[in-house]
Amino acid sequence: MNKLLVWSFAIMMSCANTPSPTSQKSQSMQTSAEILVSESQGGTERPGFVILKNEQEFQKAVQGGNFTIAEAGKEQAVDYPDFPKNKKVILYNMGEFRSGDHRIAEIKSISVKNNILYVEVPPYVSGGMEIQVISKPWIIFAVPSDYQFNSVELKYSK
Repeated sequence: MNKLLVWSFAIMMSCANTPSPTSQKSQSMQTSAEILVSESQGGTERPGFVILKNEQEFQKAVQGGNFTIAEAGKEQAVDYPDFPKNKKVILYNMGEFRSGDHRIAEIKSISVKNNILYVEVPPYVSGGMEIQVISKPWIIFAVPSDYQFNSVELKYSK
């Protein structure tokens, strides 16, 4: 009976929601990258990135990819995020896709290895049969200013 009680107590303790040191590390890494804008249209045909240096470049990139239709007689109010201070702001064009919504809604973690900024994002999940539409998604995100890199790569992971 004692063994059964100890066994059930051990199972209950293993099911408790306690963060492990690795999950705390990934949470702090997640907060070091911030998505500012993510769109499914308006990017380039080939993947690539540009580091935006100031508010003017940021506003030009955001407004250049904005394809909203304004109604007659109504003023369109678009709430753009502020250009972050003390961070590097990256415009990343994901390239051309033939179907699906490839917009990125979350950055899981970031790291720099061999002058490459690796951006870990959730994997793309297709909804099955989709209408064939060409999309050119892009994302603007901010990383710590001390990151030194000359290339950006997306890593899809679960």
